[in-house]
Amino acid sequence: MLKRRIIAIVVLVIGIALGYAVVRSQEPNPPAILAKYPFRLGLDLSGGSHLVYEADVSQIPAGDIDASMESVHQVIERRVNAFGVSEPIVQVQSGGFGATNSHRLSIELPGVTDIQKAEELIGQTPFLEFKVQSNAPQKATVGADGKVNIDVSDQFVSTGLNGKYLKQAQLIFAQGTNEPTVSLQFNDEGTKLFAQITKDNVGKVVAIYLDGQVISAPVVREAITTGTAEISGSFTPEAARALVSSLNSGALPVPIRLISTETVGPTLGAQATHAGVMAAMIGFIIVGLFLILWYRIPGLVAVVALGLYTIITLVLYKLIPVTLSAAGIAGFIISIGMAVDANILIFERAREERIRGRNVADALATGFERAWTSIRDANISSIIIAIILFFFGSSLIKGFALTFGLGVVISLLSAITITRLFLRALPTPQLRSGQAPRSFGEFLFSSGFISKK
Repeated sequence: MLKRRIIAIVVLVIGIALGYAVVRSQEPNPPAILAKYPFRLGLDLSGGSHLVYEADVSQIPAGDIDASMESVHQVIERRVNAFGVSEPIVQVQSGGFGATNSHRLSIELPGVTDIQKAEELIGQTPFLEFKVQSNAPQKATVGADGKVNIDVSDQFVSTGLNGKYLKQAQLIFAQGTNEPTVSLQFNDEGTKLFAQITKDNVGKVVAIYLDGQVISAPVVREAITTGTAEISGSFTPEAARALVSSLNSGALPVPIRLISTETVGPTLGAQATHAGVMAAMIGFIIVGLFLILWYRIPGLVAVVALGLYTIITLVLYKLIPVTLSAAGIAGFIISIGMAVDANILIFERAREERIRGRNVADALATGFERAWTSIRDANISSIIIAIILFFFGSSLIKGFALTFGLGVVISLLSAITITRLFLRALPTPQLRSGQAPRSFGEFLFSSGFISKK
């Protein structure tokens, strides 16, 4: 008994310390160690920008569309993350009513409420592609300097080699002229493709397009098997350096255009946060009062266990970290209800044992054993639902599923371990079924457990 009480006290002290740390971390100027783990709020709570881009996949083979859109997703996500935006959400949306070939990119930027800044964060990520000369007649003009200028705007066809296969871009300066040049290094797949393209088009022009504009149209002298290409032209060092930076951030395998923007103000986000927190507090207080009034001492123990459950959950939200949205807060509140449900099952099973004539200590022990299978099955089914919602739902549904599933797992451990630990650490009277309470202690343990046959 003494060992149980010591463990219970240690657990309670740790819980209080964690709760204090959570509260301190929300102060305007928290300690440095706590400031490293803030709550990450979603777009609907912190305010921010929501942008929708549409991808032009008309030139992409049907079998390559999904891979190309995934590449776009990775490029944009990498580019946004480079600017330090907290928990951006980048999602690919395919299909739609009446639009079988509609592929869009949904981007949420929490904390960025300036649409222009949001567009800058996405940036003019270049669409890089290589095209070869077609067999169509070429249009040529003679300039004032006597040079023959070839109009390549309509004379080239796509080779399939684009920014998807780019490994690295680098700024170099040509020997002799000191002209800024952008050197491209392809990945293994791109190297093989580029080698085949140059081998099949020796003596022809391979044009390099950037965002639909020809920026270089060199003639292939021989097959290039090293996987490197150079973009030369009237670059200034600054322009070449900016191009290298953009290409390294990610050259898109398909062109995209902005079709929709939406801004969520920080005031609206603060109101939603306040409403969610108030709902959670009011719900916890009402449930706690019910448990204490009906089950008395066991109910009070359950409330303490629920408090520790709440603290542990909030700490994990900070450490993982979990991006909290309004739907995520709803999932957290529902998981509190699951935790209460587990405690009520335990107490009602214990009440049935008291009616059969067992004393309080034995009734509690047996109640935990009998309630375990019901609690296990209910929580496992909830966890399965949360997993399905997380993998197949939208970003809004995923936020709900994550907090709900995590809360259910923690509530299961809370009800079975923390509540049981505290109850077993308390001295329990030997009141039998049908007997009136003979002391105040017996009265506190009898309510909600005992009833006459």
